[in-house]
Amino acid sequence: LSTALMQTNAHGGLLLLPPTLLGHVWPPERGVTGLRVCKQLRRDLMLNCSRITLVQKSRSTLNQSTCLEDIRRLPQHMKVSLRWKEKNEATKLAAVVEECKGLTHLDLSGNNIGTEGAGHLAAVLRGCKALTHLDLRGNAIGVEGAEMLAGVLEECKAMAHLTLCSNRLGAQGVGVLARVLWKCEVLARLDLSTNRIGVEGAGRLAEGMGKCTTLACLDLSENSIGAVGVRRLARVLGDCKALTRLDLSVNGIGAEGAGILADVLGNCTALARLELRQNSIGAEGADSL
Repeated sequence: LSTALMQTNAHGGLLLLPPTLLGHVWPPERGVTGLRVCKQLRRDLMLNCSRITLVQKSRSTLNQSTCLEDIRRLPQHMKVSLRWKEKNEATKLAAVVEECKGLTHLDLSGNNIGTEGAGHLAAVLRGCKALTHLDLRGNAIGVEGAEMLAGVLEECKAMAHLTLCSNRLGAQGVGVLARVLWKCEVLARLDLSTNRIGVEGAGRLAEGMGKCTTLACLDLSENSIGAVGVRRLARVLGDCKALTRLDLSVNGIGAEGAGILADVLGNCTALARLELRQNSIGAEGADSL
């Protein structure tokens, strides 16, 4: 079984959860469950896996020391996903992340860490120089949390994929991030969907977008930017030479917004995918496009 799992890992398919109070060990298509997994299997997995996912299985208190013990055994370059059911675990999450000096992928989505958690996270991310992917979707970090993260993101020179959807950022939070995001020299994917940024937020984002020469995918869906917001973004879309995918779905842009986009799309020579679902563009907007 150990050999089979390691072969699965060699093809990039294995997700590892320490077989302690924290959860299960399984490859993506079949399960190996239970808390009493043999020590040898655990040792082999720890020595050979490049990705770890920690999940709190029950509502009992997080065993932080066990988490850290498991993480210290992992290879330097790794991907980590953390899922805790208990609230107020921000400091423990931060302690686990701090141990991951060679961290490349960090997924904290759906943990509801809030402003406090964003602060703890920001404090430890400064040491994650190799971080390329950060997923914080669904964490309600708000404006204050965005301000705390902004100072750190400026130092994350390797950051390529950043997901901040569903975080209640609003126009002010996006404005704070926009001032530093474009200093991430290799940023390729940015997801700011479902943040209620509105027209003002679209304008603030546009102020820095033209400077981001590596941005390939931008998701601004469900943000109520309307036709006016599209107009502000349109002014810089032509400068985003690497942009291949743009999602403006569910923004109420209407026929007017579609017409504005139509005027600038000819300058977006790399654009391969444009998503405009649920925007009520109608026949007039479709004709413009």
